[in-house]
Formats: sequence, structure tokens, C-alpha cells
Amino acid sequence: MPLYRDEAVVLRTHKLGEADRIITLLTRQHGRVRAVAKGVRRTTSRWGSRLEPFTHVDLQLAEGRSLDVITQAETLEPFNARLGLDYDRYTAGTVMLETAERLVTEEKEPAVQQFLLLVGGLRAMAGGEHPAKQVLDSYLLRSLSVAGYAPSFDHCVQCGIEGPHRFFNPSAGGVLCASDRLPGSATPASETVVLLGALLVGDWPVVHAADPRHLREASNLVTAYLSWHLERGLRSMAYVER
Repeated sequence: MPLYRDEAVVLRTHKLGEADRIITLLTRQHGRVRAVAKGVRRTTSRWGSRLEPFTHVDLQLAEGRSLDVITQAETLEPFNARLGLDYDRYTAGTVMLETAERLVTEEKEPAVQQFLLLVGGLRAMAGGEHPAKQVLDSYLLRSLSVAGYAPSFDHCVQCGIEGPHRFFNPSAGGVLCASDRLPGSATPASETVVLLGALLVGDWPVVHAADPRHLREASNLVTAYLSWHLERGLRSMAYVER
């Protein structure tokens, strides 16, 4: 079987037979890949901790007919070790993994930007420099943007008039002016709209200075925007306090 190397983040795993696992990966060059790790559930396996969710790994794989086979695995960054010590960061991280899998829909289709964004997001989540919820909201907005669902927070998405605008509608793709307001649009505080823009571009001084009320309102709007474009919610989101 032809061999190839790639770096990847482990998104999830599930059991196969008595000793194997199927590992779902987001790789740098090959996009989403499902591969078998043979014998990984045995206590003598040298790969056990290297193929857990959150782990950033360097892999060698053999191409298979339906599933590839992992033949070598080396840990690059053990995000799982650090995230597992903090419930808020761990649960927020699981949302990031599920989002990445949902947004990269085609197997073996390159998704370099999504891969780099996920690695950077997990590094920020594990580093602890920013609050977990803020890292998550920033990651969600950026990953949606890379997937082609970039929200607008400074121009009306219907007519293009520059804001600030007070109305926000997930189905429209961002903020709306008073003339183009759609029924059911949210009316967030102007500070919340500024905060959403800061989360999108990673303007952390603005994010850190935000009032807790506006942070909560922004999180709710990010969740609504994500749910709309994914067409159904994320199971892991239920464990994150929003």
C-alpha cells in the first residue's frame, strides 16, 4: 500500500473490533482523514496516548481501500494533557474539534487554513492567556469565515452601508441597517457588535476590556450564527456554559 506522511489533529476516536480504533483526523495536507490504528487499545500499545483527541501528531499512513492505516505516530503537541486539567477549556476544546469536523465535510480534500486555525486555537486554549469562552468564540467566527460564512459586523449585509448598525440576523449573515432589518433580528448593544468584530479579527485588548454582559450577549449570537450555518447544533455545545 502506498505510504504518505502528514501532521494532524485527532478529532475523535471510536472502537473497532477488540483492539483497534478508527481515528478521525484533520490533517494539514489531506484534510479530513479516517484511519485505523491497529492494536491501539492494548495495554502494551506504544501509540495509546499519541492518538487521543486534541493531540497534534506527525503521522505515517498507508493508503487503504476504505480506511487508511496508521503505521507511525509521533506527538508534536500534547494539547490533551493540558486541556484535560481544566473543565472549561476541555469542554470548549471539544466544541472546536466538533466544529472542525463539521466544517471540513469532504474526506481527503485539503483544508490547510482550517487545520492551521484549529492548531492555533488549541494552542491558545491550552496556553491560558485568554479566557476559554473568548478563545472559543473567536475560533468559531474565524472557522466559519474560512468556510465561506464570514459575518459582517461593520457594514449592512444587504445594502453595504457602513455602520454601526444595531440589528443582527444569522440568516442574513451579519448586521443590518434599519431599512433592511428582517423580522426576528436581534438588537444587540452597540458595544456587543464592536466586541464581535474584535473576536473575529483577534483584537484581544478590546475583548479583554469588554463588559461581562456584552461578552455573554456576543457568545449567544456566535452560537446562533454557528447553529444557523451548520443547520443543526453541536452536541458538545451543551456542556459549555454560555
